[in-house]
Amino acid sequence: MSGLFEGKVAVVTGGASGIGLASARALLEEGAQVVLVDRDAAALEALTAELGEACIAQRTDLLDAESCAAMVPEILAKTGRIDILHCNAGSYIGGALTDTTPEAIERMIGLNVTAVMKNVHAVIPHMAERGSGDIMVTCSVAGHTAVGPEPVYSGSKWAITSFVQTMRRQLMKDGIRVGQVSPGPVDSALLSDWEPERLAKLKEDGALMEASAVAEAVVFALSRPRTVTIRDVVILPSNFDI
Repeated sequence: MSGLFEGKVAVVTGGASGIGLASARALLEEGAQVVLVDRDAAALEALTAELGEACIAQRTDLLDAESCAAMVPEILAKTGRIDILHCNAGSYIGGALTDTTPEAIERMIGLNVTAVMKNVHAVIPHMAERGSGDIMVTCSVAGHTAVGPEPVYSGSKWAITSFVQTMRRQLMKDGIRVGQVSPGPVDSALLSDWEPERLAKLKEDGALMEASAVAEAVVFALSRPRTVTIRDVVILPSNFDI
């Protein structure tokens, strides 16, 4: 551990599993105090017990308007500051548009897009007042190219790419850096909705990454000098053909 984030408070949404948990572990290893945000109270309790006093649980349902609005104030009441906000929570819908439902589409857009915008909106006054902060968003390679089997998911990530890059420009004057990490497929629960044949083929070909590889990219971006912004990190399995 080199203590890159010693004395800093990092908030990670969707922090109880996958990329969020891997990022939380990596930030803890570099000395940050980490607030794990998730709706799974049992998972949060187990993880904070495992990860130690530097890890704080924040039970928030990002799809519940009141719970989402309360997230930043509740965290500030616990920690007094937020130096890093990693908006990582998300969900996935694959397959033809006609194979899903309006309810599933609304839920995914709510988590992948609306909640991100709300969380960023909520943290800006605090970071701007201090004149410093980092906002990192988990996007996807699907936010850079139209992925045929993923019209809803890819659409949500294109929206996030636009949002992140617009906010990067808006918040430069406030000393707030905004960037995103755009991974290819990661071996995590997010892919549980993938077509079984497609997932099996990717695993067989070694075309899936571990979440820890994405976490390393997050740490790299956040640890650059304040004069440098990593606007986006596209990170792919070497055998992923897209």
